[in-house]
Amino acid sequence: MPDPAPRSTMSQSGHDLLNQPIPGLIRKIALPTSIGYFFNTMFNVVDTFYGGRISTDALAAMSLSFPVFFLIIAIGAGISTGATSLIGHALGAGDRDGARHLAGQTLSFGLVHGILVMLVGLASAPFLYGLLGAKGTVLQLALQYMNCIFTGSIFFLVNYVLNAILNATGDSRSFRNYLVLGFFLNLVCDPWFMYGGLGLPAFGLPGIAWATVLVQAIGNCYMLMRVRQSGMLRHFRFRELLPDRQAYLQLAKLGFPSSLNMMTVAIGIFVITRFVARFGSDAVAAYGIGTRIEQIALLPVMGMNVATLALVAQNSGARQIERVVLTIRTSLRAGMILMSFGTAAVFLAARPLVSLFSKDPVVVAIGVHYLHFESFVFTAYVILYTSVAVLQGLKRPAFPLVIGVARQIVFPIPIFYLLADVLGWGLTGIWCGILLVTWSAACVILFYVLRLAASLDGAAVLAVPEAGEDGRSS
Repeated sequence: MPDPAPRSTMSQSGHDLLNQPIPGLIRKIALPTSIGYFFNTMFNVVDTFYGGRISTDALAAMSLSFPVFFLIIAIGAGISTGATSLIGHALGAGDRDGARHLAGQTLSFGLVHGILVMLVGLASAPFLYGLLGAKGTVLQLALQYMNCIFTGSIFFLVNYVLNAILNATGDSRSFRNYLVLGFFLNLVCDPWFMYGGLGLPAFGLPGIAWATVLVQAIGNCYMLMRVRQSGMLRHFRFRELLPDRQAYLQLAKLGFPSSLNMMTVAIGIFVITRFVARFGSDAVAAYGIGTRIEQIALLPVMGMNVATLALVAQNSGARQIERVVLTIRTSLRAGMILMSFGTAAVFLAARPLVSLFSKDPVVVAIGVHYLHFESFVFTAYVILYTSVAVLQGLKRPAFPLVIGVARQIVFPIPIFYLLADVLGWGLTGIWCGILLVTWSAACVILFYVLRLAASLDGAAVLAVPEAGEDGRSS
């Protein structure tokens, strides 16, 4: 039974996740996160813009690099999700010492995996690009770009885990501030490193990658300062980085399924890119541009995912089930309303949006064709992402992994082959396949989460006779 007057877990950002009204908390946490992700997406847009200034081959190489790059994102996001859930549960239960210990172990966990990703990535990059069908100049450019990224992968992983610690306390502003700063730094560093000047040689396409690594390293310094100020690394000693078997097991238990779920996204992008690559580098470049535009459209959802995960984790840890249920319903409803506007905007503005990145009429035509299908998948993504955040916050990462494997690997390959090759629909078959598979997965996980919410709601009614509009027991 939840406490009549739940203990406060007021974060440095001023958010009390156990007592303040749920709708307001979602806005307060999601808005800074969405702003930060907007600048992060624009960071990638700037990279794509300058890659296009080099050549179509360079743009294709960057598009081919996205599924490889996503492997780093998958590992970092998985560890981050597991850490946010664990630390959030500890804070919700009032165990601040346990939360601080987990924060130190999360940092250690991220450092270890950053080194592993660098070593494995550098060794496996040629094989991964071979799977994607990269050849000739595109293959050489892709390897030059991605080898730089893998070399600096430890900085990416450390930023993920530091942000996880802050997210668990409800602080989404610090990461927003870093992403805004990172965008402006990248805006200066991309052309500088690419064309050279002020004592630097012209690096070409690898210069874009080195600029990204530098910005990530600067982010490590800022985010570490913010975590120390939050008190989550208070009285920190380097010996606290020594692996604690129990903490590592907890992080692995929650983080690895989440990473594997994200890995299925990377594999899914591999599968799509492999099918698209058969239609030439123009199609690959157009698909890469389309995914950048899609990321911008989905920004509000990214912020809501962070808010949903933090709120579900802390309130679940505090046994405030009625607030967990309210979070689920509020997040799903708000996300679907937001994406109805995103669908209309991207569908109607597809051509001018794609034309910002390429003047090649073939690339533009393919990109517009892709977005006219993909815009109708946005709401399905909202359902998927919000549902996954809920289940991860409840320490139930297994079902999202099953959905991820089915959505990204099991069904796409035969469906793409059937629609694109057997029926002869070509690229249209691939776009239709994405729509069909994604909506099917969204319907399944939505049914599962709504049933779970109903069962939790029943438990909350039994435990608490009355509940206020903000989700607090009255």
